[in-house]
Amino acid sequence: MFDHYPFNPNAVGNTQNNIFGLPFSEEEAQLIILPVPWEVTVSYGAGTSRAADHIYKASKQVDIFDVDGNRGWEKGFFMKEVDKRLLMKSDYLRKEAELYINYISKGDEVAQNKFMCKSLKEINEGNILMNEWVYNQTKELLQKGKLVVLLGGDHSTPLGYMKALAEVYGNFGVLQIDAHCDLRDGYEGFQYSHASIMRNALREIPAITKLVQAGIRDYSEEEWQEICNSNYRIISYLDQSIQHRQFEGETWKSIADEIINHLPQQVYLSFDVDGLDRKYCPNTGTPVPGGFELEQVLYLIKKITQSGRKLIGFDLVEVSLGQTDWDSNVGARILWRLCNIMVHNHS
Repeated sequence: MFDHYPFNPNAVGNTQNNIFGLPFSEEEAQLIILPVPWEVTVSYGAGTSRAADHIYKASKQVDIFDVDGNRGWEKGFFMKEVDKRLLMKSDYLRKEAELYINYISKGDEVAQNKFMCKSLKEINEGNILMNEWVYNQTKELLQKGKLVVLLGGDHSTPLGYMKALAEVYGNFGVLQIDAHCDLRDGYEGFQYSHASIMRNALREIPAITKLVQAGIRDYSEEEWQEICNSNYRIISYLDQSIQHRQFEGETWKSIADEIINHLPQQVYLSFDVDGLDRKYCPNTGTPVPGGFELEQVLYLIKKITQSGRKLIGFDLVEVSLGQTDWDSNVGARILWRLCNIMVHNHS
């Protein structure tokens, strides 16, 4: 029961309070946001490792009335502090990754360069440590009965969280909003690349019974073959196909209902912001023309909860930084809407 008198939800966000200006401690909050400041393997643009701090700052400007959320914030939202050691590790390995990516982009053989072999080993070991850190952090929160949100960082970050969810909830399906399939096998030699997150999740987490992807518009032949040979464990809704169906008269409601019908009772949402039209987050790491309107995605997620399915967790990744605060302001508002939807879903 909300009893933080004299908190005024209509007042300006209090900078002394936690995310969105809410007056909850970690112990009091039902929903905990875990920032993961990691972007070691990004293959184009960087900036996601510091997104959480900027989203946190922008969140104080978000009006906390949400007609879809049914005052879900009263259950309490709390964001943990960014782990500076993890951020420093990401910064160090990112510099090594940049040198490595530049080296292999020229067609040179890694095996012939001892320094590059050492860098690749360190990067892969660093990603394993990050996955273990995320697993331990999220498992502890889940065991306390918390709802958990992972805030990236790049799209490599949620693997450990999905492993923890599998141990707590059992079988579930993944809804991936993304411009990319992320089904590459060890992209650029990085075992846990941001471009391999879903391949690794399906390989290492048998509890994921279904992966439904929506908004896909940039993918390799290898990934397409992985989808085709998955025996319907992976179902991909290509952006082109969605748009063509709408051009020919189908409604987004009918397509959304079809997507939802592929999902099992328990659903995890993996939300890469490059699944949206680039106008929302223009500085995201690997932008691709096309993409969803934000309300399309939020409509789909609300329909999932209205169908009786349970949203057991979500990540929000690949929000990057530009010369303005636009991306972080959009990220803060996406985070707010999704947190309210999930808490209401568990009411």
